Amino acid sequence: MTDFISRSIELTDKDFKTISSYIETTVGIRMPEAKRVMMQSRLVGRLKALGLTSFSDYIDYAFNKDISGNEKILLTDALTTNKTEFFRENDHFQFLANAVLPEFAERGVKIPNIWSAGCSSGEEVYTISIVLREFMRRYRGAFNSYHIFATDISTKVLDKAVNAVYDEASTEDIPFEQKKRYFLKSTDRTNPKVRIKQELRSCVSFRRLNFMDSSYNVKETFNAIFCRNVLIYFDKPTQEAIISKLIRNLEIGGFLFLGHSETILSMTLPLQTVAPTVYRKTESIQKL
Repeated sequence: MTDFISRSIELTDKDFKTISSYIETTVGIRMPEAKRVMMQSRLVGRLKALGLTSFSDYIDYAFNKDISGNEKILLTDALTTNKTEFFRENDHFQFLANAVLPEFAERGVKIPNIWSAGCSSGEEVYTISIVLREFMRRYRGAFNSYHIFATDISTKVLDKAVNAVYDEASTEDIPFEQKKRYFLKSTDRTNPKVRIKQELRSCVSFRRLNFMDSSYNVKETFNAIFCRNVLIYFDKPTQEAIISKLIRNLEIGGFLFLGHSETILSMTLPLQTVAPTVYRKTESIQKL
């Protein structure tokens, strides 16, 4: 395959610059020379699917001939990285269960509304859902229900998140009782899969959203926003702009969760640190 790529479909300097510029402009993710091999190997499948034999033909098709715009979405899907797992950076979920949800219940919030921004293939979303369900089991009547709004730029991972089917091995660190309550096992044991139960899926809505859009066109107000391990792909000014747009839809006193390698240090934002990479919104910020 590598030999086929290098000899038959070469990514020229011009083609690399064209695609890199498009990704950086529309998605905000830099594609330096070090990512050239990755770009070539990930996109060659799209060329083969379309019966094309050069990247210049592919660029012409994606940017000029495909009036539906769907190929640009598929191009973006191929080049954006989506890595996640259930209960990743678990201390955030401990903080959600032990500090945030009790505060919501005390304040009389009956239907917590949480946004998972950059939700990838859904593991974070359903982890939040499990935490909420477990809290509601322990404290009957604390909440009537809950809603999780989940967004990502990749249609491919959103489809997986909506379908909610995962390799059974990905759940090995989840306590047995929780797996029994919230996951269905496949009958085909040669390829063991699990699916999130409907009671969790029914409380989640998914939508494609590009962080680089000038406005996110989100009307809801959220009690908490998770945007974890996504901002690391953007430069500092873009990170600040993204957070600023996200928290326009966060209630005053609401919580923002970032990834452990992300920080708001040196940013001018109405946020106060309450735990490692967890912040509380302190004042209003104008909605667009």
